[in-house]
Amino acid sequence: MLEAPFDPVKLAIPFFILAILLEIGLGRLRLAKAEYEARDTLASLAMGLLRGIPALLTAGLIFAATVWVWEHRIFTVPFDAWWGWVAIFFLEDLIYYAFHRLSHERRFWWAAHVNHHSSQHYNLSTALRQTWTGGLAGTWLLWLPLAFLGFSPAQIFIQQGISLVYQFWIHTEAVGRMPAWFEAVFNTPSHHRVHHARNPRYLDRNYAGILIIWDKMFGTFQAELDEEKPRYGLIRNLGSFNLLTVAFHEWIAIGRDLASARSLREVAGYLFGPPGWSPDGSRETSESLRARWAARDAAARTPAE
Repeated sequence: MLEAPFDPVKLAIPFFILAILLEIGLGRLRLAKAEYEARDTLASLAMGLLRGIPALLTAGLIFAATVWVWEHRIFTVPFDAWWGWVAIFFLEDLIYYAFHRLSHERRFWWAAHVNHHSSQHYNLSTALRQTWTGGLAGTWLLWLPLAFLGFSPAQIFIQQGISLVYQFWIHTEAVGRMPAWFEAVFNTPSHHRVHHARNPRYLDRNYAGILIIWDKMFGTFQAELDEEKPRYGLIRNLGSFNLLTVAFHEWIAIGRDLASARSLREVAGYLFGPPGWSPDGSRETSESLRARWAARDAAARTPAE
């Protein structure tokens, strides 16, 4: 099947709106923790509403490439086979983990993802602060192996939508922790608050989409600690709600760095090194920030002689 019979994200839009309004209301009544700032919320909503416009630039290419790969598939997974949906649930979620990790650890793809982390607030509207340049960054290529294995374009599209819908509700401070068994297996608001935090301890952790098991398997899991409240935003916050700044600031920064590059090594480093990479190591990366924090933490725990 080529075209999906339904779009999970479009079906969920009324729920998104109602949930945001409910969270705002509960926050105003002080019945739940929910911090909203008008300009920040409007920026997040606008990023989500307008993302479909730049997506049109690559939608045809992505669909054509997926169909072409599927036509050369090695197996055929029936659309109505229950086992096919179980398989794609796990496989697509693993691919999402890989995509999400790549989007944090390599600057070229971070430039397309960084806008999602640019809010200094953490609420349901933050979930809608989506990329405008993800298609151009080419991360959609990671999902093509699913088509090669025999999953139809419709199955892939639907499962991607299910993942996005699931990830909406975890962008909240109104929910503390879920039952222990749920926290052990699934991505939750607690786990995702860690992911959005800029505390050195929390940097580049919890890349999960639906299942947190991937982070535990690949060494990127960090539990939210009661003694360390997450601080949200970027290492260097934007200080702007201008949509063009939010969407393109890191691409512009890459352009400036490339203009100053003096060798192919520097070009490669500025493009594909970790965010914050510099030829002389003078800038801060997540790894250096985490290492400095770990050293200070160890020193603080060492008894004075």
